[in-house]
Amino acid sequence: MSTNNSYKLADIGRSNPIFSQIRSTIETAFYGNNMTHIPNVATAYELAVQGPGTIQTDLPIYRPTDLGLPADAKMLIDNTGKVVGRTAQARRILGDAGVDETDMAGRLRQAVYNGQQKHFIKTDVLVGLDEDFIVRAHLAIPDGYANNLLSYMLNFQPITEHYQAMFDNSVAYPEGDIYIYADPSYHDPDYPDGLALFDPKHNVAAILGMPYFGELKKSTLTLAWSIAHRHGYVSCHGGLKAFHFKDKQDQVFAMFGLSGSGKSTLTHAKHGYKYDITVLHDDAFVINRKNGSSVALEPSYFDKTNDYPMTSNETKYFMTIQNVGVTLDDQGRKVLVTEDLRNGNGRTIKSRYASTNRVDKENAPINAIFWIMKDDSLPPVIKVDDPILAATFGATLATKRSSAENIVGDVDRNALVIEPFANPFRVYPLSEDYHDFKALFEEQHLDCYLLNTGFFGDKKIPKEITLGALEAIVNNTTEWESFAGLDHMQNLKLADFPVDYDNEDYRHLVATRLGIRANFVDHYQHTHNDRLPHEITDVLVNLQKQLTDKVTR
Repeated sequence: MSTNNSYKLADIGRSNPIFSQIRSTIETAFYGNNMTHIPNVATAYELAVQGPGTIQTDLPIYRPTDLGLPADAKMLIDNTGKVVGRTAQARRILGDAGVDETDMAGRLRQAVYNGQQKHFIKTDVLVGLDEDFIVRAHLAIPDGYANNLLSYMLNFQPITEHYQAMFDNSVAYPEGDIYIYADPSYHDPDYPDGLALFDPKHNVAAILGMPYFGELKKSTLTLAWSIAHRHGYVSCHGGLKAFHFKDKQDQVFAMFGLSGSGKSTLTHAKHGYKYDITVLHDDAFVINRKNGSSVALEPSYFDKTNDYPMTSNETKYFMTIQNVGVTLDDQGRKVLVTEDLRNGNGRTIKSRYASTNRVDKENAPINAIFWIMKDDSLPPVIKVDDPILAATFGATLATKRSSAENIVGDVDRNALVIEPFANPFRVYPLSEDYHDFKALFEEQHLDCYLLNTGFFGDKKIPKEITLGALEAIVNNTTEWESFAGLDHMQNLKLADFPVDYDNEDYRHLVATRLGIRANFVDHYQHTHNDRLPHEITDVLVNLQKQLTDKVTR
């Protein structure tokens, strides 16, 4: 599918659902005299090199010309200030309670008016890497933030001749292009922590007062996922890998978890090269609801640098880096200080060459979904064999906050939180995601697993246990036992992580955690116009009853 950015005169006006007050305000800004179009990655790189805050390292970028960069391109560093993560509290979505379009349009007009005194740079990219799903996006940002524009072009797909042909050959849909207007230096007086304004039905957003690059990436994905959702796709914040076989059906696994949950590690794991594995992506993709195929939305990876010291081979694939330190090595070269020494959530745009087994579309239908939790009441792996319960655990995915988030206010990072389908970037009703995933489980006959990558009780679950469990599932060598006697739930038997199902305290703990999920659903029902189906509450309450009935008996 593809989007539009030009129209017949008769199609321009209020009668065209592509247009809106907010969209018109944002798109109009792109045509001002203060805007300069950046046509390619090489030009963006030269601008970024000259940025006053840029640090040009002595580390060469791998295969630079294949990425559209100059042959002598070096890794560039751009550091922000106190805030080094996304600010969820800044998001305002048209259509949500309390978000008034007239008020927001006025604030946006003022921001754009103030921005006329600045020189902006703008560019175009593609989101989605196959004719099945490919949409166009535009970014405008002050030229003092050229590193963010370069990172944007490297994170998404620059428009080359090949990809332009792909876009032209895709099916056109009645959707306008995505437009992102960003001004990190503009602060609305009523939003001191920043304002991320979304008009998702009209594919536009304004990101004000926030210099962190992740805001630009996720705002674009937010709108792309919304478009996909409207046109027959399940939108996924997760990773997808496939195990290919000559003598049996391919195994296509999708991993859903927040940043820091282990989804990238599990997605990219090569399992000792024992299998023919391909990787679609570790963060953003869409699943075709009709045939189960999947399309990646980005060619690159926005990865944490915490796990990559300078001795790691992974640093070879870094292109731009944010919020890391710099020092000199014994050869006098400017190199990186990673491992989150300077601050939390150091980040890099890593090229697609970091995955030697990368594909942009997975034709084989998905056959298993893994909800990655950090809930210490759960053993490492649980299998769920009921579509309602499988979708319910997705809708009430329990985890902990990560350093990728800028938390405003007095919030406990270690508290268990619910993040439905591991996607805090949804701008359409949660009930629609629930029905989409439930339909996938029912119609594509998917398996469902809960993975706990945190602690079980006070014992840390190492990644080797989780990776071994994936291999056992692929090889069909798993041994399951009923999980505490609960309907439709089986626990993977692991010698190092036995489960004492008869322990009353443990059963109460599991019941309490299910209660947190049920309370989340109840709170959602009372605070949103959207309504989740009652079957979610019913299945959670039934599980709680099974746990507590045995104790009371």
